[in-house]
Order: sequence, then C-alpha cells, then structure tokens
Amino acid sequence: LLAVDFTVLHLAIPRITADLKPGSTQLLWIVDIYGFFIASSLITMGTLGDRIGRRKLLMIGGAAFGVASAIAAFASTASTLIITRALLGVAGATLMPSTMALIRNMFHDPDQRRIAIAVWINCFVVGGALGPLVGGFMLENFWWGSVFLLNVPVMVMLLILAPLLLPEFRDTNAGKLDILSALLSLLSILAVIYGVKRIAQDGISVLAIGAILLGVLLAAIFVHRQTHLEHPLIDLALFKVPAFSASVSTQLIATVTFGGLYLLVSQYLQLVVGLSPLHAGVSLLPATIAGTLGTIAAPVLVKRVHIGYVMPAGMILSAMGIALLATMHAKSGIGILVVAYIIMSFGVNIAITLTTDMIMSVAPPERAGAASGISETSAELGAALGIALLGSVSTAYYRSAMADAPEAARATLAGAIEYAGSLHIDLAQAAREAFTSSLNVVAVISALLVLGMATTALFVLRRDSDASMSQRKAN
Repeated sequence: LLAVDFTVLHLAIPRITADLKPGSTQLLWIVDIYGFFIASSLITMGTLGDRIGRRKLLMIGGAAFGVASAIAAFASTASTLIITRALLGVAGATLMPSTMALIRNMFHDPDQRRIAIAVWINCFVVGGALGPLVGGFMLENFWWGSVFLLNVPVMVMLLILAPLLLPEFRDTNAGKLDILSALLSLLSILAVIYGVKRIAQDGISVLAIGAILLGVLLAAIFVHRQTHLEHPLIDLALFKVPAFSASVSTQLIATVTFGGLYLLVSQYLQLVVGLSPLHAGVSLLPATIAGTLGTIAAPVLVKRVHIGYVMPAGMILSAMGIALLATMHAKSGIGILVVAYIIMSFGVNIAITLTTDMIMSVAPPERAGAASGISETSAELGAALGIALLGSVSTAYYRSAMADAPEAARATLAGAIEYAGSLHIDLAQAAREAFTSSLNVVAVISALLVLGMATTALFVLRRDSDASMSQRKAN
C-alpha cells in the first residue's frame, strides 16, 4: 500500500491542478511532502515502536493513515491536501519499521525470516508496479480523491486483524524517548532531502546548498548527542559491526544508482523511443517480475552458498545489467533496455533481501525497530541522492553535447523536442542522441559504484565469516 501511494498520486496531478488550482510551489509540496516526512520520520518512529510496542505503534499509525487518507480524498484546498499528505508521511513512517521489526521477532529461524523478508520486499516491488495501473483505473472511473480512499479499507482491516494475529513486542529497558534527539533526527534528514530534491528539480542554488549544510550540521549534533545519552535514539555501536555497516552502505548505493537510472530510463522510453507513459510502465513489467524472482531466490541461494558470497554476487549481476545500458544508442529501441533492467532487478533484489535480513539479524531484538528505521532511511535518502546527483551529471553532459543548440533545446530533451517540432528534425535527433549518451555516462558511473560496493561487501563479509568460523573452532 505504501509503495502504491508513492506512485499513484503522480497520475492524479493534472486533475488535482484543475480542481484545486494550486500555485507552482504548492504543487511541488503536494507531490514531495509525503516522501519528505516518511524519510525524515522513519528513525524516530522505529525507535518509538521499540519503546511503546511495535503492534501498538502499527495500530496508531494505521488509524492515523486511514483518517488522513479520508481527509485528503475530500480536500477542498491545496493547503488542506499538503497538510494531510504530510500527516500521511508521518503515519506511513510508523507502518514500515513496525512491520519489519515484528517480522524480526516473529521468525527466529534464519531461513524462515529470510523468506518472510523476501515476501515483505516483494510487496514493495509489486506495489510500485501496481501504482500506475491502479491509479489509472481509479482516475478513469472516479474523481481524483478516490486514489486516497484505497487506503481506508486496508487500514480498517489492519485495526481489526492486528490484535488477533500479531504479537506485541517492546524493549522493557529502553528508557524514555529523547524528544530533542527525535527532533534533530527529523529536521536533519528533512533538510538534506529537501536540498537534494531542490537540486534535482531546479539545479544548484543557495537555498538547496544551505538546506543540505544545515541538515549535515544537525546530523553532527545528533550523533554527538547520542554518545552522551544513557538511552540513545540510535545505538551507534551497531555501525561498528562490519556486517551492519556493509549492509546499510550496500542499500544506500543500490538505491542511489536505481533512483538516478530510473529517472533517465523513464525519459528515454517516452522521449527517445516515443512510448506513452502507460506503455513505458508496461515495458518495465518484466523487470518487476525478475525482481520478484530475485527476492524469492535469495533465501534459497544462501542455504547452499554463504551469504558473504551471494550478496556481492547479486550486486555484481546488477552492475552487469547497468553496464548493458551503456551500450545503447538513440535508435536501440527497448530491447537492450528491457534485458538490462531484468538483469539489474534480479541481481539487486537478491542483494537487498539479504542486506535487509542481515541488518535485522545483527541488531538485538529489542532494537529491531530502530535498525529497520536506519535501513529504510538509507533507502529513501539513496533514492533522493541518486535523482539529484546522477540527474545532475546527465544534465551537465547533455548541455555540453548540445552547446551549439538554441537555449530552449539545451535545457532539457523535452524542451528540445518541443522546440524542434516538425521543422527541425535533425535538432530533435541530435537531442535524443545527446540524451542517450548522457544515459550511457551515468550507467558507467553507476556500474562502477555498484562494483565498488560489491567488492567492499565481499571483503567485509568474508572477513566477518572467517572470524566467526575461527571463533566457533576455538570454542
């Protein structure tokens, strides 16, 4: 459901704009504020679940999510929709770490837990693919608010079934939640993601850089404060465990590369190949299926091969798929791209399933909520960084390649195609070739990043495995 909510709103934007008539700034907030507040609230909500009970927090968040969805569906002003989208983000941040932490406590057998985590991740994979399809159906048959009402019956079912099916778990020795730490955590991540998103949308600006620097400063203060608290919001000792740090870093790099590449691939399919948004989404469905198979394959593979080899192998396979994107040109069509995305999705979902399992396994059971919050925050931050950083690389290369073109054609590929129209076919083709070349460059950079992370993970996890084996022999 949360994955559907990330994508479903984009289809409704034209109708929301016609109905509520938001200003340009308000429209950006309508689109972005949900992701901002989910990302910035995950760590706090994960830790809060450890303290008050994961099932309790899940039910509180579910009730808030359902109420906010109903209000959003009938919003009569842009301001009301912005506020309710922010509340949906905060409520959504209670659901994600609570469900993962409950899985950690419900499944103690490693093989069962990996399968449960694979199912959990598959829900996000499938939900992301279903978003445009479900949203398209709802918008064709109902008003724009109907996309929010999808949430309500699911939350009602959660509130009925959770007390019957889910065990409660909380850390009885956690101490009180440090409000200042929670505020620092929220504001630091919110500021960094806000700055990164502004760079992705509008380019480098004083406001964007200032927001990122403020976020980094607040994060430094947050980390310093954790070292002096008896009951910190985040147990920084977790990052001293090589397997935990390697897993979080692997997730970050994977989402950086996929976030940036998805932005460019979507434009390639629509503006270079000429597909409609629906056909572009359908063309990537085989990759969604491959990703699902990857999550299923991960727990099967680690029964036969040590996780220290399987996880890096998944990243290496993903890098091979990314490298295939570097071979495309403007007239390649979708064949190479679809094959590349199938390989990428299969490999990266093997890795993400195992990194998620390792993060949850390394963390003590009583800190599972906080560990889940860290894991999911790295994914959210990675996606935003990927869009901003790799998107900026693509834009810089495209503008350099189109240096002799009119300014309207130099800004973006969409601008170039609109400017060229039917009178400047050569200019439009040159713009498509320049954009594809920029995609090739980003693919090379992304492949190298993933390969570098795979090598690091292989070294760290093998060393950790060797140390564990030596310890067992000594015992």
